[in-house]
Amino acid sequence: MNRRLTLLLAVTCAVAVGNLYFPQAVGPLIATGLHVPPGAATEVVTATQLGYTAGTVLLVPLGDRLPHRPLLVTLLALTGLALLAAGCAPALPPLVAASAVVGLTTVGAQVVGPLAVGLVGADRQGAVLGALLSGSTCGMLLARTFSGTLGEWLGWRAPYVVAAVVVLLLAAVLACAVPSSTPPSRQGYAALLAGPLRLLRAEPELRRSCLYQATVFAGFSAVWTCLALLLAGPRYGLGAQAVGVIALVGAATVFCTPFAGRLVDRHGPDPVNLVCFLGVLASAAVLTAGALGGVPGLVALTLGTLMLDVAMQSGMVANQARVYALRADARGRLNTAYMTCAYLGGSAGSWLGVRIWGRTGWWGVCALVAALTAVALARHLRATGARTGRAAKGASGPERPRTGSGQRATARQ
Repeated sequence: MNRRLTLLLAVTCAVAVGNLYFPQAVGPLIATGLHVPPGAATEVVTATQLGYTAGTVLLVPLGDRLPHRPLLVTLLALTGLALLAAGCAPALPPLVAASAVVGLTTVGAQVVGPLAVGLVGADRQGAVLGALLSGSTCGMLLARTFSGTLGEWLGWRAPYVVAAVVVLLLAAVLACAVPSSTPPSRQGYAALLAGPLRLLRAEPELRRSCLYQATVFAGFSAVWTCLALLLAGPRYGLGAQAVGVIALVGAATVFCTPFAGRLVDRHGPDPVNLVCFLGVLASAAVLTAGALGGVPGLVALTLGTLMLDVAMQSGMVANQARVYALRADARGRLNTAYMTCAYLGGSAGSWLGVRIWGRTGWWGVCALVAALTAVALARHLRATGARTGRAAKGASGPERPRTGSGQRATARQ
């Protein structure tokens, strides 16, 4: 696992994740090109996201049963063909169907994680996971800009065709560059599908990591869902472009996650999680000043969302390092359980954030972030406190036998 292969796998994550986000920027162009209402064009994005959820549940566990290289290459090849079909779709229904297949198969980033962790020692797993997460962040941030610019220039089909070519070329490169591996499990497909639930029941550290990510990601989703409502409201009167500009500040996480990964390798995931929880709480406090409006409010929103992004992504590196260390023969199923819980938390956070916004406004959303993080922090302190107590008890040595009449009676017997 050299730097060249790490970079290649990070690019793979960027491309796979980018396929989920670039259709969002060409929705209006699709509506115009296919002569459908703008609302109908959003079905493309919905189909892609639903397909991705299905792929996480149905395909990612196969990484424990099949060799990683052919699985990854096959998924990319199918994604490329589905992108070509989407780019050539004559009407909206075929485009929606092709988009669902794109989402189903573009789960390469979820396969790359277990693959990369299996190629490095335990002392480098955090750094590699941080690099892969940087690639995913780049794909998420750049995909919309790429598709929007190219779509305005050449039409909505161009981003699909260009993405298809890139994915197919990447599949060819990975077929030669990724080393072969031996599948860690021989279980049948039905057992693999049931594996994530079984692991959630059997592994308390997996449940702990899932709780951490679900709660923090729920607060993250609540903030970004309601941020557009705050900026478009009477206090600011700004459009969607303001949200995009603030989101670009989150590109700093590209540089922070590799550093967080090195800290995980050096100190373990628990200290990094603790710092991240405190960072989320601090971001919630800073974000409350966004309700003031004006330039001070915008500064607070920019700084607060940056802190939130860095803390959430860095905590994800720590959580994944803890999860992957549990069982080397079940990393695909562990990742499925973890990512499913994370996305469920994010969906719940968006739903809850909108409703709290309607009742209490921006202050309530920030309080929600703090409350969710407090739940995770309390669980974290309990877990680390219990571990410290066991370590102290073990360090004190075995209990000495008591002297007195009882010991003398035992000796006589």
